[in-house]
Amino acid sequence: MAGYLILDAEAVSALAHATTRAAAALRARAILTVAHQRGALVRVPAPVLAEVCRGGARDAAVERLLHDRGIGVVALDASIAKRAGGLLARARLDSAHAVDAFVVSTALALGGGVVATHDPKDLQRLAAGEPSVRIWAI
Repeated sequence: MAGYLILDAEAVSALAHATTRAAAALRARAILTVAHQRGALVRVPAPVLAEVCRGGARDAAVERLLHDRGIGVVALDASIAKRAGGLLARARLDSAHAVDAFVVSTALALGGGVVATHDPKDLQRLAAGEPSVRIWAI
């Protein structure tokens, strides 16, 4: 793994709330460790925060994860959003999968990388035909 590791909402949640998501957290931590060892930059697309942050005390764990692990947040811009729309159309998925499409589109905008997810099936559909994006299940 070189380049980027992109975390989806399930990966962020598993890492931030490891005590309640033990099995997923173990796999996510292993992927994160490998990413750091190989010098990959770890990123979270901004729309993922809408899925994991709801205000209150649980958000503190997400903030600690981002800060303590040096995880950057990638802002959603027009090009990422438009590409995500194209990915949804190509995969014949509706807007309920928009955040997943933003994750794959962000990976493409960064030049490719590995996406860590608990939902590989939908993300693989969205990344089909994009050899620079690999989907790893946590």
